[in-house]
Amino acid sequence: MSEARAIYAIWLRDIKRLWLDRARILIGLLQPALYLFVLGSGLGSVTRIAGGKGDYIQFIFPGVIGLTVLFTAVFSAVSIVFDREFGFLKEVLVAPVSRRAIAIGKSLSGSTQATVQGILILIFAPLAGVHFGFGELLGLIVIMALTGFAMTSFGVLFAARFRSTEAFPIVINGILLPLFFLSGALYPVTNLPVWLTPFVHIDPLTYGIDAMRGAALPKGLEVGPGVFVPAHVYPIWLSVAVIVAFGLVMVWLAVWQFSRAE
Repeated sequence: MSEARAIYAIWLRDIKRLWLDRARILIGLLQPALYLFVLGSGLGSVTRIAGGKGDYIQFIFPGVIGLTVLFTAVFSAVSIVFDREFGFLKEVLVAPVSRRAIAIGKSLSGSTQATVQGILILIFAPLAGVHFGFGELLGLIVIMALTGFAMTSFGVLFAARFRSTEAFPIVINGILLPLFFLSGALYPVTNLPVWLTPFVHIDPLTYGIDAMRGAALPKGLEVGPGVFVPAHVYPIWLSVAVIVAFGLVMVWLAVWQFSRAE
């Protein structure tokens, strides 16, 4: 089997599993809705008390998309742990399929799932007061896909090391939550405390969410007295470069981990 066909077969298997488990997609809308409308409304009242003119729900809308993409992408990699536990992964590994095809196929399938889930979040955009044109929509989808690929590759790297379906979610949650909270999804990344700023800058998710915010809020947003969040904190080329580079490095490490562990 050629490598391209192997990648496609692995991708197609995961997408079929997602299609047969459509309840997972609907349930996946619940957490973003809670963040957007419950947390957003609660914290939004603080910005209104402080004199902010912008709607906080508008501000965190791209961050909620990033949250959805992050968790959907990384947790799609748990299928590797299940496949190993039930013996399917062993059959794939002994087949004439390269380890690179497995890592890339899993990363692409997770990216597809994360992008689909992120697109579904866009149904909340009018309710959140977020409006953008067709060009911004296409840009947003592209950034979601690139971020989803990078984060899925990160998840595949970790899943390749685990053999317990119980341990993987616990460990990965301990990594994902800092990534999310440091990404600027819930607050502006400008004017942060000096000790916090370096951690924000080295978080790859920061660049994905900044690019999503630029597409969803092209004119920026005032979230407090004198606190204006621009469309982009980082140049768009830098955000894309960081996301792509991170994804490629994670795929390479995942291939190396598969070859080493099995």
